[in-house]
Amino acid sequence: MNAFEALGLNEQLVQAISDLGFDTPTPIQEQAIPILLSGTTDFVGLAQTGTGKTAAFGLPLLHLINISERHPQALIVCPTRELCLQITNDLATFTKHTKGLFTEAVYGGASITMQIRNLKRGVHIVVATPGRLIDLIERKAIDLQKVKYVVLDEADEMLNMGFRDDIDFVLKNTINRESIWLFSATMPPEVRAIAKNFMTTPKEITVGKKNSGNVNIDHQFFVVAAQQRYETLKRYIDFNPGMYGIIFTRTKLDAQDIAEKLVREGYEIEALHGDLTQQQRDKVMGRFRQKHLQLLIATDVAARGIDVDGITHVINYELPDDMEVYTHRSGRTARAGKTGICISICHSRESYKIKQLERMVNAIFHKLDVPSGKDVCRKQFFHFMDKLMQADISNGDYETYMADLQEKFADISKEEVLQRVAALEFNHFLKYYENAPDLNSNIRNSDIRGGDRRETGNRESGNRDGSRRERGNFQHDSGYTRLFVNLGTKDGFYKASFLQFILDESNLNKEVLGRIDMKEMNSWVEVDKAAASQMIKSIDGKKHNGRQVRMNEADGGFKRPPAFEGKSDRTEGRKRIPLKEKR
Repeated sequence: MNAFEALGLNEQLVQAISDLGFDTPTPIQEQAIPILLSGTTDFVGLAQTGTGKTAAFGLPLLHLINISERHPQALIVCPTRELCLQITNDLATFTKHTKGLFTEAVYGGASITMQIRNLKRGVHIVVATPGRLIDLIERKAIDLQKVKYVVLDEADEMLNMGFRDDIDFVLKNTINRESIWLFSATMPPEVRAIAKNFMTTPKEITVGKKNSGNVNIDHQFFVVAAQQRYETLKRYIDFNPGMYGIIFTRTKLDAQDIAEKLVREGYEIEALHGDLTQQQRDKVMGRFRQKHLQLLIATDVAARGIDVDGITHVINYELPDDMEVYTHRSGRTARAGKTGICISICHSRESYKIKQLERMVNAIFHKLDVPSGKDVCRKQFFHFMDKLMQADISNGDYETYMADLQEKFADISKEEVLQRVAALEFNHFLKYYENAPDLNSNIRNSDIRGGDRRETGNRESGNRDGSRRERGNFQHDSGYTRLFVNLGTKDGFYKASFLQFILDESNLNKEVLGRIDMKEMNSWVEVDKAAASQMIKSIDGKKHNGRQVRMNEADGGFKRPPAFEGKSDRTEGRKRIPLKEKR
């Protein structure tokens, strides 16, 4: 008996699952499906990507649909076009033996006219991205009055992308729903707020620890000088010739620039970013899924919801500013019970991020030395030898040529033949790496997780009673100036978008920045002393959403910065106190 049948699913769905070769549900499926089959229970499911969440909500949803009523009965909202199409394809696979059930994917970048036409023909399930769904609602092209079940998939990603108002709008327009099913990898306060505002005593299931990472992922990192990131990336790729992975960058300019460099050097790689049309994105993703590309380089926004089987490596060209983004990046590998590696290229001053990530994903991060040039050549050589030994010679008519080959090589030893074969394959590697520098030589000989003495002393301070506590504030670093700015999360920023804003406005390189500490009403930014005046001059006095931006030096290290314009401010461990602008 298939274990899915014991969960209560109908015969047609169980048969489709069996055809796929699955007979044992994953933990999230085993716990969620019996609850969701009731159809009337609000539900929160917390599990990492790659754990089978689509089937966990898709199978009970399909079981509950009344095929005789051809109108939208279920709505699935997800963050990206790729995930929208993936969910739609999975539902189609699950309904292989279910006749007459129609699903429509609605997302930006495709013809809205065609989507409206398909909706008018009648569908049972709508899978949508927030922007296109709201567009259809405002055009009165979709009727949500009879929707019984609303699924929010990758809820934390949608909120990170700024879709909070869109989600609220959608939930307010599904007034006759019987239940909301919310699935998320992490549970930040914003996701908890949705559950509190729109759900009634939801049943919550957590697979693994909240906000923790996939236990099958090996988390690793390098520590290198900022100007050696690209060379470190290239060397790591060369050291892992069989990898199939995704490289994450903060900006689309970095993604495009690195992709162009690697393509010029002969690597099978393409970039995925927001400037691509839907047709271009589909083409890139098609080539990547078919493994015509070894590597995909992408920004976080462009890669939201990518679900590709068999990814062995995720590479963080830079660590994200929003630590929860790391969970989503790393979740692209080690899916469906497989193992994977997530490796990050770090600067020495990012030690605090590694510590934060270790606590967040509840895992040890392993510091590695960047492979030497000789290590790379050796790894490539043995990889080629393994391919040579595994070559299939059973199908070709090689006997026809053996006499000529033997005559050609009669006066050459076997050792010389092997050397010539190796020379054809490896000359370019040997030349490139023969004088390769040691990329580990410029980094302090210290464990980044322990930090150097100066940094540890700054981030931990003794209390008056002699105990030690960690501060959530900045490092005391003589090379940095701490700036105060009257922008915070209430202005619609999260760390990645705030970083992009201040760099775009100041025209500075991101390497001049240290820590960014964001609060609701304002933020503090560490910036190289040499660049501080340029940043203040560029940003102070500018307008953002109709409000004047104030930026100045924060007085006295950890002291409270001056308030402004009657706004309130807050200090660590204190209640928010209204302040008047200093005259």
